[in-house]
Amino acid sequence: MLIIPKDATVGDNIFLRVRTDIIFGQLRPGERLRLERLKERYGAGISTLREILSRLASEGFVVAEGQRGFQVAPVSFEDLQEIADLRTLLECHAMRLSFAAGDMDWEGQVVAAHYKLKQMENRIIAGDHSFLEAWKQYDWGFHQALIKACNSEQLLQVHGIVFDKYLRYQMLALNFRGEVAAREHQMLLDAALERDAAKAQTILRAHINGGVEYSRGAVELQQKISASQDDAG
Repeated sequence: MLIIPKDATVGDNIFLRVRTDIIFGQLRPGERLRLERLKERYGAGISTLREILSRLASEGFVVAEGQRGFQVAPVSFEDLQEIADLRTLLECHAMRLSFAAGDMDWEGQVVAAHYKLKQMENRIIAGDHSFLEAWKQYDWGFHQALIKACNSEQLLQVHGIVFDKYLRYQMLALNFRGEVAAREHQMLLDAALERDAAKAQTILRAHINGGVEYSRGAVELQQKISASQDDAG
């Protein structure tokens, strides 16, 4: 998830709000982003909003339609698979670097991030689904902790954008694969503490691919909804 620093401008904060609303589905795939409506919703001027939407278009969360304005990027299973493959490539590389360079402080951060994630997973497995959105925040925190010691700000930045695109798809289904995902997270923690990057990479590939398949139905449904809206419009 994108983190805005404390000294961020008003425009940066509005950018984060719009971006977060896209990721978490408050602004739906394919939705037209009408500037007057956004002005009321976010309390920003038209020029600021144009700049924000152009910035989001450069990251792939928004599509510019020339004279027609902007819309939230549509979704497709093919796009999800491509994003998942890219996330796998980046995260596997970052884990290898991080496992090699991480110190005791890094290990402590990984353990702490996993502890928070596990508490959320246990609550959801027990039947309390009110924590699903918070769980995704802790899921991001754990995966971020695993690669934090890679010593490459560029890699972390690019991975963050790709992870958020993957997260947007997961939020369509607001899904949690239950004990399977929780077990994979535990295995990733164990591999990190053992500094076994090859083992962690194998687990991560299965983890991401499992999430892709679990999200397939929701993505296909959203495609149908978007298509029907286009036909009606």
